[in-house]
Amino acid sequence: MELIDQLRDIVKVESIKEPDEVRVRMRSLIADLLKDISEIDPIPEGEPVVLLVVGVNGAGKTTSIAKLVDVARSEGQNVMLAAADTFRAGAIEQIKIWGDRLDVPVISQQAGSDPGAVAFDALNAARARNVDLLIIDTAGRLHTTHNLMEELRKVRGIVEKNGSGFTERTLLVIDGTTGQNGLMQAKSFTEAVNCNGVFLTKLDGTAKGGVALAIAGELGLPIWFIGTGEKASDMSAFDSEAFAATLLPETTT
Repeated sequence: MELIDQLRDIVKVESIKEPDEVRVRMRSLIADLLKDISEIDPIPEGEPVVLLVVGVNGAGKTTSIAKLVDVARSEGQNVMLAAADTFRAGAIEQIKIWGDRLDVPVISQQAGSDPGAVAFDALNAARARNVDLLIIDTAGRLHTTHNLMEELRKVRGIVEKNGSGFTERTLLVIDGTTGQNGLMQAKSFTEAVNCNGVFLTKLDGTAKGGVALAIAGELGLPIWFIGTGEKASDMSAFDSEAFAATLLPETTT
């Protein structure tokens, strides 16, 4: 509605009459809203980075991690994974499978163990092995589950306390097909662990990811990456103008 209000003002001031011109202005407003003005480099080069990945179950978190590893490895970075999702059955195995496929080490403990301990061990191991990028997977919890969100806060606290020498980033994975619920997730996770950016998943087929507008507009949280398929290579850096053109395509005659 805020975008529509802005558009009405523009149409009035510029006396626009043609529908195609209105669409052009709307695409421009969307692109401007989605531009990353945070000046935070998602994964800065030349310095070790610890990336805490959060999000609800089913959002595509594990696959997104694999995509990030694939890109980092292709750029010659030394990458390590930490399986700190110790609550969900099979989560540790999932990360280990991707570790084997992508030829990167995985720090893990037994299922049900303390996720904070996994993060602590991973930070020490990454420091000892001169790792460029440490990606920590966390339990995919519902944003409405209080005790699990508290557990996530503890993991973030351990990373902050023991991450000396690393640049810290927290990446929120959101399913691009979700509506208002995606915004509620973003609010809850940002309040809990101060997310820096978003990986928007499942933007293949007909999914357009309009939830990105709400996340950027209400929270000012930048979209950093998008996932467009199941393969490890199916991702790209977010382009606000290209996204706006997909969200509101030109009409065909």
